[in-house]
Amino acid sequence: MTDTAPTAIPPSSQLTLPDGRVEISPDAPAPSGPYANEDLLPVPIEKRTWTTYNFSALWVGMAHNTASWTLASGLIAVGMDWKQAVLTIALANVIVLIPMLLTGHAGPKYGIPFPVFARASFGIRGANLPAVVRALVACGWFGIQTWIGGEAIYFLAGKLIGNGWSDAGKIGGYAWTMWLSFAIFWAIQVAIIYRGMETIRRFENWAAPFVLLGAGVMLWWMADKAGGFGPLLDQPSKLGYGADFWKIFAPALMGMIGFWSTLSLNIPDFTRYGKSQKAQTWGQALGLPTTMTLFAFLSVMVTSGSQAVYGEAIWDPVQLAAKTDNVFGLLFALVTVLVATLSVNVAANLVSPAFDFSNIAPRKISFRAGALATCVLGVLIFPWKLYSDPQGYIFTWLGLVGGLLGTVAGILIADYWILRRGKLDLADLYKPGGRYWYENGWNWRAVVAFLVGGVLAIGGANFAPLIDGRPIPALSSLADYGWAVGLGTSMVLYLVLMLATGKGKDEVEAQA
Repeated sequence: MTDTAPTAIPPSSQLTLPDGRVEISPDAPAPSGPYANEDLLPVPIEKRTWTTYNFSALWVGMAHNTASWTLASGLIAVGMDWKQAVLTIALANVIVLIPMLLTGHAGPKYGIPFPVFARASFGIRGANLPAVVRALVACGWFGIQTWIGGEAIYFLAGKLIGNGWSDAGKIGGYAWTMWLSFAIFWAIQVAIIYRGMETIRRFENWAAPFVLLGAGVMLWWMADKAGGFGPLLDQPSKLGYGADFWKIFAPALMGMIGFWSTLSLNIPDFTRYGKSQKAQTWGQALGLPTTMTLFAFLSVMVTSGSQAVYGEAIWDPVQLAAKTDNVFGLLFALVTVLVATLSVNVAANLVSPAFDFSNIAPRKISFRAGALATCVLGVLIFPWKLYSDPQGYIFTWLGLVGGLLGTVAGILIADYWILRRGKLDLADLYKPGGRYWYENGWNWRAVVAFLVGGVLAIGGANFAPLIDGRPIPALSSLADYGWAVGLGTSMVLYLVLMLATGKGKDEVEAQA
């Protein structure tokens, strides 16, 4: 289908409330057809009830997890001191909060999830491209978190059962009992997702404070082992503040941003339940930077303590907890890890990709089927390789993720805020042949911007330990700034292509 100039949004198709939130008009039919199902339709106004507290609590639950812990402790392991690590993480979370709030705006205003939001810029069919990319990233995260949970079960069982469990025969470099622990934790998560969202919501209510308490207990234990807080604070930086530090700082900062780059895209999946823009804005602003910085501080203190006590920085909290001879303390620490991992993995890494996979074929793939696909792909990505060392975890995995997803964020922000000025036609987001159909359901301009931005962002990156070398060595100078390069390039190129082909001008005139 060829381009047609979009017409102004029909005033009768949607109703705008005084507070700016929009829903399908009561006298208009609900969207239907091959690109709509119950999970993807706009949330009715009466069900958009999340408050500032709800969004802040969501971030407390998201941030207090083992992967967040290893972000900060991993920076200690590569040579930073506690001040450098906390500063890096705090700055990264302030930066990533900006696109998070910008992409989250469409959630409470229109009640739509990320895959539907992406249809405005990529096309109704083309939205499957960023949705699948984001879903595969979430599968990777699901696998990593599941491996962490399996580790906790493995170490806990080893302490209780003895060497027969810990020293079992190895398969693929790991004891077969570790693989069994991984499978058990995987099965627990599948069972929870099949019980539905209400079970997840109830679990999240008590999981976050429990995990924060566990981190505090771990800090007290390590300070006691080190003889006070002095040794935790006195561990020097191996990098200083010269060239060695700045060489690590840039890719570390991009890696920290990359950690939440998935959420900066799929945040409409949660903000669509928002009571108001104020609720999602203040809830996220209060919940994300503060919570992550506090948790980072706890993490680096404990990891610095491990350096003072054991002579090396132990960045994995599961392996650190396993060093205690106190059975009760070990049990508490590892149960905390299990609760934290279960909390964030189900909420962040199963819910959103389930929507993404459902968007591929709304009539055939249900939310539960999408979640199950995530569970399977999370194993096939080989998460044990991604998590095997802090170099690969922070600089390879998080850097690549951040570069690709920053590219998508640039396109969404340019389209929604600059071209459309925050105005969408709800009905047409689900309708073949409408204003978001472009060419046969695809907006090739967004695809080109995504591909060019993605190549520039990660083409020169070091993919080790996934593969050897850099795909495009000439772009290596851009690799340390992958997220910023991807976001900036795609944003500018998308606007240029839309305006050069007349589509951008049409959209501005239609929204005027």
